[in-house]
Amino acid sequence: MVVALHVAIGGVAGLLTGSRLGALVLGPPLHLAADRVPHQDVASRRFEIVSGSVCLGLLAVRHGPFDPVTLGAAASSAPDLEHVVPWLRPGGKKVFHRRFGSHLGGVPAGLQLLLAGAIIGFLLGARSTGPA
Repeated sequence: MVVALHVAIGGVAGLLTGSRLGALVLGPPLHLAADRVPHQDVASRRFEIVSGSVCLGLLAVRHGPFDPVTLGAAASSAPDLEHVVPWLRPGGKKVFHRRFGSHLGGVPAGLQLLLAGAIIGFLLGARSTGPA
């Protein structure tokens, strides 16, 4: 899945749980579940990093860095860091991305980006639910 959609899915989990801990705990399993859906990826790693960071940054500005929405978004997208940060791979092997799911056909990257944008837009309009 595209990083922006991982951010969006995690943000929704944070909104629904209204719990910092719940958002942090649900993030990685949601990432794995989303990656199991057959999907296409964006070829540009730079685009993935920038778009995911912008979406996460927007949520942090709107809801605050420690709101469940922001924490869920960060936790759900964090497993993708192992693609770009080598020291996060113990023994050089990826932990979260071991060829689960299919990259043949499936949900087109453009549709994923459209969904991510719609969800992020919704989350930007949503009221913060977490502790003050």
